[in-house]
Amino acid sequence: MHLLEITTPEHAREFLEFPVRLYRTDPNYIRPLDKDINQVFDRQRNKYFRHGELVRWLLQNEQGQTIGRLAAFINERTATTFEQPTGGIGFFDCIDQQQAADLLFDAGHTWLAQRGMEAMDGPINFGDRDQWWGLLVDNFGPPLYTQNYNPPYYRRLLETYGFQLYFQQYTYFRKVQAPLSPQYQLTAARMLNDPDYKFEHLRLRALPKYAEDFRQIYNKAWVRHTGVKEMTTDQSLHIMHKLRPVLDERICWFAYFRGEPVGFFIALPELNELFRYVNGKLDWLGKLHFAWHRWRGAVHTMTGIAFGIVPEQQGKGLEMTFILAASKVVQDTSKVHYDDFVMNWIGDFNPKMMSVAEKIGGEIWRTHATFRYLFDRTKEFKRAEII
Repeated sequence: MHLLEITTPEHAREFLEFPVRLYRTDPNYIRPLDKDINQVFDRQRNKYFRHGELVRWLLQNEQGQTIGRLAAFINERTATTFEQPTGGIGFFDCIDQQQAADLLFDAGHTWLAQRGMEAMDGPINFGDRDQWWGLLVDNFGPPLYTQNYNPPYYRRLLETYGFQLYFQQYTYFRKVQAPLSPQYQLTAARMLNDPDYKFEHLRLRALPKYAEDFRQIYNKAWVRHTGVKEMTTDQSLHIMHKLRPVLDERICWFAYFRGEPVGFFIALPELNELFRYVNGKLDWLGKLHFAWHRWRGAVHTMTGIAFGIVPEQQGKGLEMTFILAASKVVQDTSKVHYDDFVMNWIGDFNPKMMSVAEKIGGEIWRTHATFRYLFDRTKEFKRAEII
């Protein structure tokens, strides 16, 4: 076996194609869009290259066949926010062979240690946490859009090498038509009728306004978390414009208190229910398949990708009021046709948000996990701090 650093377009193509062969008999596998994977490794398109670096490898056997892949990377803005400077590994795929996996993990370990890192997290993304983050450890069904998918044996490969569980990531689920409990309906109704509060769904014609509201709430609600940096106006506009082609304004909601933005709930039609038909390629044929299956009503799930409430409004029932306000639209089957609602993952380090998900009727549906490997094996391992 030998490692091959990716330096050519042919290597990069093999990086994309190897998982397709690896999962060829797995009916639950949905090939990610090539462009989504390529963007992570594009220095012109991935902003993390401005304050980080990355390397990729293929692992090949004696016959020159690919049997594994891995990326290793450093985000300089967050690496030193931990007790041990910490880099990342991701996009790990490998045959069920410990020796092969160890060679890949050793490569990541060595490369990161040479650059001053003392630990590595994985499998994670060289990018934001809402994509390609964590190892799938239960409910090995079809993945959500940009959600990592892998066979069960990957956990054994990581833990045998010495990775330890850093935090669990829970994806919550509820039926769209499921009602709030009477107790929570009462609490939500009081807030919904309070004139100091206003709830409205996004209007595409006013997208810059909602982008700014999103930014303000995000910065108040999330920047205090370890490894999370303040969002700029340009970043929030970029996010909204990127999402615009797939936004359903009826499932994106904002809350205001005396005119000030205090909460958001952003959901999207579950795109993998459409991308499963395009084989990773959103070319003219892929777009045709996408449009056809969207028109015929192939999307039955809406995915909550972002939920935030400013600290001073937390614990007042705002999260339940969001659901009650939105339900007046999304439960009207003459207007909206979603059966299921899943939420972007919530870390077990965030029991407050786990409680919110449970209060609105969510149940844990799928678990991913972020693992950490300390290079100094005599150091005490610590789980992610509760926030």
